[in-house]
Amino acid sequence: MASTDTTTEAVAKTDDLAGLEAGLDALDAVQVRRTPVREVLLRKVLPPLVAVGLVLVVWQLLVWARVTDEYKLPPPAAVWDSLTTMWLEGTLLDVLWTSVSRALLGFVMALAIGTPLGLLVARVRFVRAAIGPILSGLQSLPSVAWVAPAVLWLGLNDSMMYAVILLGAVPSIANGLVSGVDQVPPLFLRAGRTLGATGLRGAWHVVMPAALPGYLAGLKQGWAFSWRSLMAAEIIASSPELGLGLGQLLENGRNNIDMPGIFLAILLILIVGIAIDLLIFSPLERAVLRRRGLLVKS
Repeated sequence: MASTDTTTEAVAKTDDLAGLEAGLDALDAVQVRRTPVREVLLRKVLPPLVAVGLVLVVWQLLVWARVTDEYKLPPPAAVWDSLTTMWLEGTLLDVLWTSVSRALLGFVMALAIGTPLGLLVARVRFVRAAIGPILSGLQSLPSVAWVAPAVLWLGLNDSMMYAVILLGAVPSIANGLVSGVDQVPPLFLRAGRTLGATGLRGAWHVVMPAALPGYLAGLKQGWAFSWRSLMAAEIIASSPELGLGLGQLLENGRNNIDMPGIFLAILLILIVGIAIDLLIFSPLERAVLRRRGLLVKS
């Protein structure tokens, strides 16, 4: 009889453990489903379209209310006419490509410089004590301050543009990586050393993956500084050799008192910034969150 009771209890415990394991597996399992197109449209496409529509309505209402002179606040139709004119003349894509190509190339160069610099500052105490405060100071310095010395150093050419971008973006990328490394749990570093991941191997296989969220935030900020630095350089420095970029388009509108052209340049600068974020940084953020189990696949 006792043997039967013992067997029953063992079976019950086994069933309980099996049920517990099944429950844990259910919690760990990620429910993957394909999001219907209608749901995607309602959740991701419709809200920004509604927001843009509201802005256009308010803009047009202010024009109709004559809150100021029309040459100061042109109607949306006038801005659309400027856009159409540039498209028909074949200059719109050239202007966009001039600025976007400069910004992307400058950002890649800043990435190549800021990443090893940030890793060096984060991992070497002497370098951090020497350079860390300088990087923080450079990050707070307005990018437009570098335009004048860059022009005197390098002249009116693309090298001057890239120099301004680098001086604006490198500190942000480096500081972002330093912040990410500071948040790496010490246990990860000890585990990496135990497994033989030291030096460059430890930096590549342990430190960089663990610091990825902070590093990615630094990259986003670095891109923002790259874009703003370039716009400042294009507005201030003008030369036929530099071509026509968005910043110069904005400055031409000011010189010609062309408010539709000014509004068009501002909108194009804004659209490029949003597009880069949606096409590059948002997918990267989702991928990082998904790998860390913080975002459910859909």
